[in-house]
Amino acid sequence: MIINVHAGHNPAGKIACGAVGLIDESTENRKVKEEVIQELRELGHTVYDCTVNNGASQADVLKRIVEKCNAHTADLDISIHFNSAAKDEEGDGRTTGTEVFVYSASSSAAVYAEKVCSEIAALGFRNRGVKYSSGLYVLKNTKAPAMLIECCFVDDRDDVELYHYRKMASAIVRGITGKNAGTADVNPNNLDNQKKEEQGTGQEAEKETEKAPLYRVQAGAYTIKANAEAMKEKLKKAGIDAVIIQA
Repeated sequence: MIINVHAGHNPAGKIACGAVGLIDESTENRKVKEEVIQELRELGHTVYDCTVNNGASQADVLKRIVEKCNAHTADLDISIHFNSAAKDEEGDGRTTGTEVFVYSASSSAAVYAEKVCSEIAALGFRNRGVKYSSGLYVLKNTKAPAMLIECCFVDDRDDVELYHYRKMASAIVRGITGKNAGTADVNPNNLDNQKKEEQGTGQEAEKETEKAPLYRVQAGAYTIKANAEAMKEKLKKAGIDAVIIQA
């Protein structure tokens, strides 16, 4: 599949940023977005990051997101958000939960939305279900079928305590693909497209420790280099230094 993914709103602290509560929407949706993209790529899909970080206003953010999405011929657009207005910062032992918006019941994104809701609910969140909205700008204006995922509520303590960005991202990916990352070989032909929209990532030089003993931990062995590179990036995002060694 060719998939557009973006985190909604400007980054936290800027104009037109997302909801603020026990956690910040615009911080967490970017964490989830990055992990979703990584896992989808590990499964062999071509993914474009259509997040906007410098919009001049809410309307400008939305306009730029749609422009980025519509620059690609995609099978699906995914907009990642967090909800608010639960007003339960003390916690009542119940999550307020997750919901996914699509343009209409006839949208081909609806079947993915149902599955995403189910997978997130399987983590322990209340399933608020799939909702239909013809007024949400992204759903209305993207060329590809789109869904807007409200992962959970930033102002519900029960939601926040249950939430983890990697688990949330993996649930979203399972809902879309029916698979967990790492269970399929990456198609090398997709790799040329996957980084086109990214900022330059660069590569840090690996430093060898002179004369000191080294104790190596192997995280996996792959016959396809692209899979090894995907795991390396995942480990680096988790704060774990990683190198690829050809045996």
